[in-house]
Amino acid sequence: MADVRFTGIHHLKLPVSDLVRSREWYERVLGYTVELEFPDDDGVVRGVGGRLPGAGVPVALRQNAQAAVGNAGFDPVSFAIADRTAAEAWIAHFDALDVRHSGIKAGTRGWVVDVYDPDGLTVRLYSTGDDAEDRTNQPGHAHTV
Repeated sequence: MADVRFTGIHHLKLPVSDLVRSREWYERVLGYTVELEFPDDDGVVRGVGGRLPGAGVPVALRQNAQAAVGNAGFDPVSFAIADRTAAEAWIAHFDALDVRHSGIKAGTRGWVVDVYDPDGLTVRLYSTGDDAEDRTNQPGHAHTV
């Protein structure tokens, strides 16, 4: 194989059915900050690029209703949070905003909180701390990876 390698992740792109609605949700619920807008050839903005605080990788939202429907219920990315205390803080934040979430679940190696964007895409928050039991290879936990 040739000497090829990755140097990191350039950005994540999430499909949405309604850019205005989803942009507002990501800003309000996850602290998303838009840095760029992407107008199509017709001048209509159908994509934005920005950041989630602390995520370390840019996140783009792209209007594509068909892809958004196809991703409903799926968790294409898991954002890292510190530990169970952080999970509890996120739950309190979501509750204050009256946003639907999963509550805290036991992951394979940490705590998991799922929150659902306006199209039903699962945005997963997954702890990286060592305050949870390692459930690797235990039935029912492979789905959280």
